[in-house]
Parts: sequence; structure tokens; C-alpha cells
Amino acid sequence: MRSNKIRVLVVDDSIVARKTIMDGLAKFPRIEVIGYAINAMDAQTKVEKLNPDVMTCDVQMPGMTGIEFLKKLLPKHPLPVVLVSSLNLKVFDALHAGAVGFVRKPDGVQSREAFIQSLAEAVVEASSAKVRRPAAVVHEPQPDLTASLPVAPLSVQHPYIIGLGASTGGTEATLEVMKRLPADIPAMVIVQHMPPGFTKMYAERLNRLCRMEVREAANGDKLTRGLALVAPADLQTRVNRTPSGEYYVSCSMGDKVSGHRPSVDALFHSMADNVRCKMVGIIMTGMGADGAEGLLRMRQRGAYTIGQDKESCVVYGMPGVAYDRGAVCEQASCERIASVLLRSLQTGR
Repeated sequence: MRSNKIRVLVVDDSIVARKTIMDGLAKFPRIEVIGYAINAMDAQTKVEKLNPDVMTCDVQMPGMTGIEFLKKLLPKHPLPVVLVSSLNLKVFDALHAGAVGFVRKPDGVQSREAFIQSLAEAVVEASSAKVRRPAAVVHEPQPDLTASLPVAPLSVQHPYIIGLGASTGGTEATLEVMKRLPADIPAMVIVQHMPPGFTKMYAERLNRLCRMEVREAANGDKLTRGLALVAPADLQTRVNRTPSGEYYVSCSMGDKVSGHRPSVDALFHSMADNVRCKMVGIIMTGMGADGAEGLLRMRQRGAYTIGQDKESCVVYGMPGVAYDRGAVCEQASCERIASVLLRSLQTGR
């Protein structure tokens, strides 16, 4: 009889890393470690034999890399995969190849306990994820993938600020939105739940692949048209307004909000409280409820609000809760959210 626990296969070529992960995850009541693999070939055999619910996988492995392995494995076995990675751009290639989440390996700053806690949380989230088919991996340097995508002419009559929040599955879903937007998009602030160190690399990736300027936010950055700011990991990012009416972001430690730092709720609540021009809120794929209350507050203050639909979400948690609470004006797939946003900006609705 199959256990009700989340059955996990651990894939890592390092004996020390495997032991750390297996011993650590085994302490969580909801998780059962059912085996391990030392490389991609071994993992292929173990997946077929053990049929795990979730697999953790190192990105850098000898022989076949984690990225190549996912491209080979997932079409046949649509298995939720959590990457265990050092601070490395290849993690985004692996997410593009179909992994649903990632956790940063301990680097001497983060404690082993904090790493295991983060990994356990990622495994639980992954167990509810919908695995999409792997896409072709984008390598550096990258071509302009937006060139063939139609972008409607943007004629905005009023100042706008756009807030976007996402979690599990959001790195690729957000890219699907951003690469369909024009260079002169109104100021945007993005909260994507992500380990420290990766938000800067993620912002740089978006900047390479999208028309507008994208960078990691710094405390005091002004919000200007054609600029999208990504909230730094482990800092609460909020929108504020000067006495003269200019908008800027504050980035500070602060307490966790809705269990997160940065928090989508913290961003959305700050927009509802401080923004006096028109605004749009977008909530995308992710586990839990972060952003739902803040988006509702934005809608109550007159914002147009968009939620990713269930069919296109990796995890229909955050947008599902927001929709159920009446916070969402319109639902759309991640491929259609850009056109819904542009229509809203052009019509003022």
C-alpha cells in the first residue's frame, strides 16, 4: 500500500551532499526518502523502479548534466523536480527545462538547518505542482526571443504603476509575460520568491530577453516608465511616494509578511496605500496565499487586477486564493496576461 507521505528520490554525485539531504529530509513527518542516485543514468533507473512523487536533483553532475537529464526524463516521466544548486545561472536553464523549484546549496553563510528547512518546504510545494513539458534550453549569449512576438502599440493616457507577484513556477511564467511587453511599459515592480543571490541573476536574465530595462531593485530606486525592478531576495520591497508625487521603492529587512520576504502582499499593500495614479496588480503561479489580501486591497482602491488561470499555473495556489477572495478582475493564461495588461493600460479600465 502506497504511503501518504511525499516520496522523494535524492540525486547528487556528492556523498556528503546526499547524506546531508537524505538525513535532513527524513526528519520531516510529511516526507519519506525512498532512495538516491549518484548520476543521471542511475536516476533514470531509480525513477522507473521507485516511482517517486518528487525528485531533488543537483544541476552540475558528471557525465549528463541535470539540464540534459531533465530534457530526457520529463517527457516520459512528468515528475516534479526541485533543483539543489550553487549560485549558478544554469539553474534558470534547468527551470526552463521543466524543473518546478530550486534551493541554494549551503555556502558557508546559510546554515545547514536553514538549507534543509528550505528544501523540505520546496519539496512539499513541488508535490502539488503541475509539471509542464520541457522547453528548448536558452543558452548564453541569447538571441532576442521577443523579436517575433507581436506587441500592440502602447498609448497610455495616464501614469501607471504595475505590480507583479509570483512564486513556484513563476520564473518562466513571468518571462512569458515580460517578453510580450513593449520597451516603454509603465513602471513595474516584481516580487518573485527566490533564494538570496538569484534575484540579481534573474533580473539580468529578464533584461537580456525582454524589451524594457530590468534590474534588481535597490533601496530608493525611482519608478520610471520603461523600467521593471525585481525585489531583492530576503528584503521587503514596497512602493512609496514622495511629497512631490514621485514614486520609489524601499528595500529593507523587516519582518516576513504572509510567511515571505520579499512578500507579494507587502508590495501590493504598499501600492494600495501609497499609489495615487492608476495601477495594475498581477498575481501568478505559486503555493499558498501570499498576495491575495494585498491584491484585494488594490482592487478595492480602484486597481485593475489580473490572475493567472488554473490551466497555465504550475501551482494554482496564490492566484486561486486571490480569485476566491474576489481580488481578481480577470483571469488569463501566462501567455495572454500581457495582452490583457496592455488592453487595460490602453483603455484605462
